[in-house]
Amino acid sequence: MSTRKLVLMTVFTAIAVAGSAFVSFPAGIARAYPIQHAVNVIAAILLGPIPAVIIAFMTGLVRILTGTGSLLAFPGGMIGAALAGLLYKQSGRACMAAIGEIIGTGIIASLFAVPYAAVLMGTTVTAFFFMPPFLVSSISGAVIGVIVAIRLQAMPVGRRVQSY
Repeated sequence: MSTRKLVLMTVFTAIAVAGSAFVSFPAGIARAYPIQHAVNVIAAILLGPIPAVIIAFMTGLVRILTGTGSLLAFPGGMIGAALAGLLYKQSGRACMAAIGEIIGTGIIASLFAVPYAAVLMGTTVTAFFFMPPFLVSSISGAVIGVIVAIRLQAMPVGRRVQSY
């Protein structure tokens, strides 16, 4: 991995952490943090699936260590980033990255969160407890991410970043 890519991954992590501190809204029983999902989509498109997953992991880790996130940041961010990156890699279409983020976070990660939360957080909830807030957050973030990524791809700097 090049130094430029590592620096860019660090910048994306910082944007996601800072964005989650400033941009959130109530989504049912939880709060939605759309900037994390937007960064997942942008990173998946510009950098690929593995860097996107690393960024999601690092963002979750920093948020947990600073007290601004919960353990649910890991499955939500990482599964969505992985699926966004894989779908974009297969199709080459930005909208597929957004769909991957929505399915990965909104559906798969929300279902994965039930046993994960039971084991690590001591909660007992049903399968659809996490789905509404995860979907609201991932849909809003994926839309923002696609818009930003398409705009970046249209600029010389965005095309240069994709070549890292």
